[in-house]
Amino acid sequence: MKRFLQLHLLTFYPPSNLNRDDTGQPKSAIIGGASRLRQSSQSLKRAWRTSEIFQSKLEDHRGDRTQRLGAVIVDHLKGKGLAADKALEIAREIAGAFGKVKAETDKNPAYTEQLAFISREERAAALAYAEKRAAGEKAAESSDLADLLLRKIDTAADIAMFGRMLADSPDFNREAAVQVAHAFTTHQVTVDDDYYTASDDLKKKEEDAGAGFIGETGFGSGVYYLYINIDRALLVKNLGGDKDVARKAVEALVEAAATVGPRGMSARFASFARTHFIIAEAGNVAPRTLAAAFEAPVRGAQGHIAGSIKALETLRERFAKAYGEDTDCRTMDIAKGEGSLKDIVAFAVTGL
Repeated sequence: MKRFLQLHLLTFYPPSNLNRDDTGQPKSAIIGGASRLRQSSQSLKRAWRTSEIFQSKLEDHRGDRTQRLGAVIVDHLKGKGLAADKALEIAREIAGAFGKVKAETDKNPAYTEQLAFISREERAAALAYAEKRAAGEKAAESSDLADLLLRKIDTAADIAMFGRMLADSPDFNREAAVQVAHAFTTHQVTVDDDYYTASDDLKKKEEDAGAGFIGETGFGSGVYYLYINIDRALLVKNLGGDKDVARKAVEALVEAAATVGPRGMSARFASFARTHFIIAEAGNVAPRTLAAAFEAPVRGAQGHIAGSIKALETLRERFAKAYGEDTDCRTMDIAKGEGSLKDIVAFAVTGL
């Protein structure tokens, strides 16, 4: 099995605001001295993890990234007739195995301060332990509770892929088998403002002629480059050697990366896109991004898609020649009508 699978994707998005910053504007970055639009890796992974593709392909092999396990336990125990104060006491005890629990005076005293990635198996173990505690079983020592509830081997493919960090239980951290870069436009983009008004349908003619609401939204358009590296050997290790789940995970990831993106303001912009161009590489040499192909903004006379493909292929060929890289490769090029997503997915799981 070749250890690394690297994916390079080029995707065009029309005017949209896929991933907003704290001011509501599309996220951006300065690259090569030019302003670019950007999608954070967090927003991409969230979109993929919650997609129908992941739900259908991975079914029960998915986890939940949440602060709310304690609240789930409270509801579970109250549903079985336990008093609210006792349910909360047990929930706080268990939630502490997954992270620092909020203060008792907080409006959500069963929540953890941080988001914790929790597998279905760990959730079931937490609920089973909660029931035993409600039945009068003695509480485990806090140092033993993590060993009782947490797992070092994943049954959740998304935890195995994207990793997790538990500050108070580092033995149960997971090194991510999949690394996802921030996607950015291959060319310079200026964020535009959409100044808009909304009419009040019930407003009468004798009233003023003004709008019912006035607002402003930033947006931009461009061709995004996205780089993903999958350490397939680590993925199998994280999954305890379960290659069947590993294959399904890679299939889901490749398919989602090509067809699913962040949903920011999608109702306003209908910003649903499919990837135009993919290079998939499999090999054992140390992975490397091809982002440098776009350090100088693409200025293709025939459009940014064609110019971006040319820059990407050129840099890949020059890297291969300079470093003697020997990787198997497959491409999908919508413009040329070459390759298919089915071919890329099949290549991605070859030997796995």
